Amino acid sequence: MATRIDYFDDPDAPAPNSLVPSVNVVATNEAGDVLMIRPSDNDNWAVPGGAIDLGESIPVAAVRETLEESGITCEINGLVGTYSDPRHVVFYTSNGEARQEFSLVLTAQAIKGEPTPSDESREVRWVPRDQVTTLRMDRSMRMRIEHYLACTALPYIG
Repeated sequence: MATRIDYFDDPDAPAPNSLVPSVNVVATNEAGDVLMIRPSDNDNWAVPGGAIDLGESIPVAAVRETLEESGITCEINGLVGTYSDPRHVVFYTSNGEARQEFSLVLTAQAIKGEPTPSDESREVRWVPRDQVTTLRMDRSMRMRIEHYLACTALPYIG
């Protein structure tokens, strides 16, 4: 099984060999719960997300990735921030790709669907806002979620 390994400021991290624009989506339901997935490629919890394909806009990619990974259709409604720290490297064991972080984190409202695992996610669920940070997750994902939970008026730029 392919694995994703996140490195941060780690001298043992592989040198990046790609930069792929991607999106992550903090989607909420009517109760304010946050949609969380446990990806198939590691044991950490995360919000849905993935690469922006050629020919896609940022919001179209965000809606597509959320639906593919979670079974939830959402409507994009905001920006948490931009994340491009070159000290964060994501290594994929399946193909040797070492990707420098480059992600836009958006907010969304769920409009239909039920949390459903996919090939990319082995577990999907709504998590109450006050319990999200108790889940095991990579430090970069935790930072993104904490920025969302802080509810600042301006997006994070980093």
